This record gives sequence, structure tokens and C-alpha cells, in this order.
Amino acid sequence: MPEKPKFFARRSDGAPMPPIVEPPDRTKYAADLGWPGQFPFTRGIQPTMYRGRLWTMRQYAGFGTAEETNARFQHLLSNGQTGLSTAFDLPTQMGYDSDHPMALGEVGRVGVAISSVEDMETLLQGIPLDQVSTSMTINSTAAILLCFYLAIAKRRGLSFKSLRGTIQNDVLKEYIARGTFIFPPGPSLRIVTDLIAFCAKEVPQWNPISISGYHIREAGSDAVQEVAFTMANACAYADATIRRGLEFDEFAGQLSFFFAAHNDFIEEIAKFRAARRLWAKIARERFGAKEDRSMLLRFHVQTAGSTLTAQQPNNNLVRVTLQALAAILGGCQSLHTNSRDEALGLPTELSATLALRTQQILAEESGVANTIDPVGGSYAVEAETDRIEAAAKNRLDEIEGMGGSLRAIERGYFQKSIAERAYQYQQEIERKERGIVGVNVYTTDAIHPPPILRVDPVLEKRRKARLAKLRNERDTPRTERALLHLGEAARSEENLVPFILTAVEALATLGEISDRLRTVFGQYHSPDALV
Repeated sequence: MPEKPKFFARRSDGAPMPPIVEPPDRTKYAADLGWPGQFPFTRGIQPTMYRGRLWTMRQYAGFGTAEETNARFQHLLSNGQTGLSTAFDLPTQMGYDSDHPMALGEVGRVGVAISSVEDMETLLQGIPLDQVSTSMTINSTAAILLCFYLAIAKRRGLSFKSLRGTIQNDVLKEYIARGTFIFPPGPSLRIVTDLIAFCAKEVPQWNPISISGYHIREAGSDAVQEVAFTMANACAYADATIRRGLEFDEFAGQLSFFFAAHNDFIEEIAKFRAARRLWAKIARERFGAKEDRSMLLRFHVQTAGSTLTAQQPNNNLVRVTLQALAAILGGCQSLHTNSRDEALGLPTELSATLALRTQQILAEESGVANTIDPVGGSYAVEAETDRIEAAAKNRLDEIEGMGGSLRAIERGYFQKSIAERAYQYQQEIERKERGIVGVNVYTTDAIHPPPILRVDPVLEKRRKARLAKLRNERDTPRTERALLHLGEAARSEENLVPFILTAVEALATLGEISDRLRTVFGQYHSPDALV
């Protein structure tokens, strides 16, 4: 990963830039705020922050076939991207193979189609897994996708201990905001904690969950709700993992988080600081964390897709730049910048490259990485940080009073709260109380749509043929035995991940593994969908 050269930390006249700017009254400053890298980590999780190491530039990519997405990965890496981030298509997210009737019309549309370990082999062709950090945005089928990844590492003779990356695996927010759930919440939570426990012992550099406020915000929440609901889910995962016998310090250092960067610049900077401080206090006071690493809120940020407009799409370049700057000033560990054309379709290669260049200009030319916590001590930022932390804590206490996230989901609390705020926000736009440039203010009749990336409809036929070939050539009795043992394990209390890995290595497909678990756990239907 490239590091920022120290000689760049200078002002325009050549004068050196101090690593941290302090007020005259150091005593009060230290008491009120603390220092970067020290509890409660308001000012960042590392003492030197970006002067020591830049954030990971992790552009989200995935469409069509594994071959096409691999080509996009190679392009982004060759242009300076420092980590992979993988988008999967809807059938993969929902546990269906590309040849399933439910996959019709959706194969490769919103991400890459991955149905087998052979697809994963193609996706990762030429990628050094022990050198590149990989993120995978997948939830209900997260254990299966990670096992595909682990199986490829085994084929290449790599130790699991050398692998670095993150798998989202945050299924609770699917019931709250996004909808790509398969099983009821109870069994889903079991699979999540199975993966956390497995990675704690076998894949220690891997983050087995990315607790996501991003999708909560994209569904229409405000900043306080985003922080509070994310913390509530984090507590639910921690409680469940402790119940299965792990100490908090055994797994907490592998928990990671994922937030949105929205439009209100000051509020967003403060939101990240408030979330970091709130989690540190929760980890120490509620869960008894003894190690600093267990208290660190390590988080990825993606600029807000819901703020992108189809009207005047080049305006999105400015929105993304400001959102990315807020994430950096807020102290993120990795960042994805959306492309200007994503309100219209999947990003073209040109747009994806320009989004990456946005991060690189911020890192190399803006000077924002020269100073550790440049916004620390700002009256506006610190007051807003206090406000968000207090309001989020009140919301979190309310959820805990209901019995935690699972009970709040069952009561529809999250869903109702987000829907109400989303409705209010839209009303503000329609009444022009909130201006959106190019949409309700500074509009124009001129339309100049950029080129749109389109997925070839022939893709589904090719995918079906590839799956048929896999099933015809594999050792079917071996596959069936592995699936049988997986079903038996699902009825017991054993950790499911080793059984899923065995099935993956026996060339069972994602859909077959998901179906075997469906027979044991059942399939969840949202109460709203039954009305």
C-alpha cells in the first residue's frame, strides 16, 4: 500500500506542516478531547493517522461474469487502487444459482454472478490473495462466498492466516433496510456468529463482519439513526458471539463497520467521530474490553448512492468529492467513491477510474492527510459530535429497552422509524425546503446523458451452460455426501463453516448449499410482504 511521503507535509511556501495543531491551553484540550490513538478515540484510531498510512482506496466493482469483473479489478489495481471490493448480483445475494428460475433477468445485473468455487477461481485470476485486501459485500450467503475464497487460497497453497479482507455478513440490517435475507433472523444470526468464531481461530487477519449503517442510511435514515441502529446491531452480534462461548477480546478486534458519507459536510464529519467514541465506550463499559484493539471502531465509508442524481449527472462528481472529504476528515480506514453515472446504471470504466482519481487527488494534492485530525477543536464539529453521540445513545437505550435488535426488528421499530424519516426528507425536497441542484433548483431542460454500461443478455445462457458442465463433470456422490453432512450439522449446534467449506471443495454450488440450509431453517418472509 502506498504511503504518503513525509516531504509532502509542507505548506505552499515550503514551511513544514506540524503533525498536529494544538490550542494554547493544552490541559483543557487533552481533558476534553484526548489524543489520536487514545481512548475514546474521538480523534482517530491511530496516533499518526494518514501521515503514517493512507486509507485503503477500495472501489466497489462487479458486473456480468467473473471474467468481466476480473478485468475491471485488474484495471483498477493498475490505476492505483489499493484494495478490492466486490459487488455480487441479486441471485448470488439471495442464494440462487444463475440457472434458477428466480434468477431470470437478474444474472450479472447489479454485481458479478458467482455460483461455484470455479466462478470464484475465475474472478480472482491473477490476484495475489496474500498481498491484496479483499472486501465482499454479501450477507445471507456470506459464509458460502468466504468459503469459495478460502478454497481458492487452499488451491494456491496459501495459509488462511495470510489472508486480509472483510466480508459484510451483517444480516440484521437486511431485515431492517435492504431485504436480501433468506432464513429467519434466529438461524441467520447463528450463521453470522459461526463465521465470526471460525475467523477468530482460523483467519485472524480477516474481518468476518462489517456492521453496516450504510444501507440503513440509504433506506432513508438520518445520521443519528444510522449511528444508533448500527450500534444496536453491533451489540446484538457481540452478545450472540459471547453466548457461544467466546470472550469479547477474542473476536472484537476483527469487528469492522461500514457507514455512508452523505451531503451535510459538518454533520458527516461529526457522525464518524461520534460513532467512534460511542463504540469505544460501549466496548469498555458494556462488554468489558481490556485491549485497545477491541475498542477501535475501524470503518469503511462509501459515498451516498442515494444522493446521486440522474439529472445533470456531472454534478455528482462534486457531491462525491465533498462526501469523500468528510469521510477522510472523519478518520475512515477505507473508502469507496461512487461514480457519476450510478443513478443511471452500473459505472463505466471511465467513470470508475475518475472516481478513483477523486480519492487520489484528495490523498496526494489536497494536503488533508498532512495533519492528524485537522478538524479537532472546531467548535462546530465538536458540538455536533456531542449532539450526535448523545442522541444516538438515547436511541440505543430505547432499542435495548425493547430487548435489543431482534425484538426491535420483530416489532417493526427500525423499519417504521426509517420510513418516517425518509418520507419527511422527501417532503422537504418537494416543498423546496431542501435544495437538490439540478433536481428542484438550478434545473435545465438540456439532457446530456453519459454512456451507460449494459450487461449482455446472452450472459444468462452462458452461465447456464457453465453450471451444467460443472454438474456433469464433478464427483456427484462426493457432493451429495458433503451436502448431507451440512444438513446434519445445521440440525445440531456445530459450527457450520467447516461443513460449508467441505461442500464448496466438493463443487457444491451456492444454490445447492443454500437449498440444503433452507430445508432445515426454512425461508423468511417479511410480514409486510404478506399483507
